[in-house]
Amino acid sequence: QVQLVESGGGLVQAGGSLSLSCAASGRSFMSYAMGWFRQAPGKERELVAVISVNSASTYYTDSVKGRFTVSRDNTKSMVYLQMNDVKPEDTAVYYCAAGYTGIRISWTPTDTNAYGYWGQGTQVTVSS
Repeated sequence: QVQLVESGGGLVQAGGSLSLSCAASGRSFMSYAMGWFRQAPGKERELVAVISVNSASTYYTDSVKGRFTVSRDNTKSMVYLQMNDVKPEDTAVYYCAAGYTGIRISWTPTDTNAYGYWGQGTQVTVSS
C-alpha cells in the first residue's frame, strides 16, 4: 500500500503561482513513478505531469508545458508540482498518483490505469 496526501491548493489569481506537494508513505517510494492529475467540474480526469523514479524523465500535457514543473525528493518521499502563470482553465481538483514501475526507473507512464494509488485531491481555483 502507498498512502498519498496532497497539500498546497487554494485560490490564486490568474498569472500567479502555486506550489502543490504530495507526501507518500508506505511501500518503497523509489518503485513508483509519480503523476499529477486534475479534474475540473463536468470534465474527465486528465494527466497533467509525470516524473520518473530517477527524475531523469518527465512528461507534461501540452496545456501546461512551460508553466508547470514536476519534481520529487526521494529522500523525503515527496513529489511537487510548481504551477506558474496559472490560468482560469487550470481550476480543478489536483490529484497525486503513484504508478509502480519496478526497475524501469526512467519510465513515465501516461496511462491512467498504470496508477494504482491516489491521494484525496486538493482544490486549485484560479480567478480571472
